[in-house]
Amino acid sequence: MISCISITKKFNNLEVLKGIDLDIAPSEVVVIIGPSGSGKSTFLRCMNYLDAADFETITINGKVVESKESSLNKLRQEIGMVFQQFNLFPHMTVIENIIEAPVLLKKMTKDQAKKKGSELLKKVGLEEKANE
Repeated sequence: MISCISITKKFNNLEVLKGIDLDIAPSEVVVIIGPSGSGKSTFLRCMNYLDAADFETITINGKVVESKESSLNKLRQEIGMVFQQFNLFPHMTVIENIIEAPVLLKKMTKDQAKKKGSELLKKVGLEEKANE
């Protein structure tokens, strides 16, 4: 379902990712582990084009992912990434952060998005944080 070929990333003279290859089958769960500073987050950012790799080929469901903004925006509506640290907009509540993408990108109504967001918060035991 997802295939990464030769993901390479350098920061100045430091080669952080050295030709990483990864194939993920449908419904497969993959965990990337390693010590701090080993390139896990850099690899994930490159896979999601949040950071430009020096060389990469990424295919999803047999289609090569292009780095054009319009292609990436469409792709990002279907995938997600959990960051190591909280990256909420500080001027918004938790529920407002949760509903931002569904309302803006998926054209969901605010009421629909709030209902879904509340369900998701409840599912992970954080419903009391919604308005913080």
